[in-house]
Amino acid sequence: MEDQATGSARDAHSLPKCYRHPDRETGVRCTRCERPICPECMVSASVGFQCPECVRGTTAGQSGPPPAASRPRTLAGGTVAADPRLLTKILIGINIAVFLVELSVGDSFTNRFDLIGQAWFPQYGDVEGIAQGQYYRMLTAMFLHDSSSPMHIVFNMLSLWWIGGPLEAALGRARYITLYFVSGLAGSALTYLLAAQNQPSLGASGAIFGLFGATAVLIRRLNYDMRPIIALLVINLIFTFSGGIAWQAHIGGLVAGVITGYAMVHAPRERRNLIQYGTCALVLVATVVITVVRTAQLT
Repeated sequence: MEDQATGSARDAHSLPKCYRHPDRETGVRCTRCERPICPECMVSASVGFQCPECVRGTTAGQSGPPPAASRPRTLAGGTVAADPRLLTKILIGINIAVFLVELSVGDSFTNRFDLIGQAWFPQYGDVEGIAQGQYYRMLTAMFLHDSSSPMHIVFNMLSLWWIGGPLEAALGRARYITLYFVSGLAGSALTYLLAAQNQPSLGASGAIFGLFGATAVLIRRLNYDMRPIIALLVINLIFTFSGGIAWQAHIGGLVAGVITGYAMVHAPRERRNLIQYGTCALVLVATVVITVVRTAQLT
């Protein structure tokens, strides 16, 4: 009985076998199809390792495209795209295009779309702001940058490329763009709630801090070294509280990114979509509640 119990305990704690080399134990799985792979079968990817079949875009023993059930998926369950950075490139392009419009048109354009709670604008002869029903400002402010300081957009776009690209590849396009906008809107809502009502705010930092938060969760999930991302976050937070920066957007985006990112990478496969998008919906509901409360305070 003792030998049998010992053998059972050993089997329960044994590692899975490589699907291509059944005689080799391994603790690593392909980030696309999640099959166990040994060091000989590991192909380094932007996030984690992939098996040879997923790298080639086919499954063993098949010719042509794989069926939907076995089609390679990202770590979060998204579809693997031919260009894993496409949405990041599009977001950068939109931000740069809007910045060029700001330079061309001037403050009259920026003042119409930045985030401001409520303020009197002499040039318009009226009170403007989110409290006056201009809720679009919470979204449009995410694509505006300080035209008098080019380093504002340069720093944000470099951060978006370095952080956003790998995260898009790990999550898939739908989950990535959802995370981006949820984090950005959460940052706008916290700014609206806590900042002075006549203090304008703009920038993609809220959404980008959300990507920082989700990246930290992803790195922890993959058991990678956390020190680089923690150091980067600390440096950014120091700049955030050094003055002249809308820290509310950064903190709001970061918190939303951590919550949403955790749901994205830790949701069990059988309830993945429900948990992932349900969490996004809950964060958006919280954003709406914050917005309604602040509007009630100002009107």
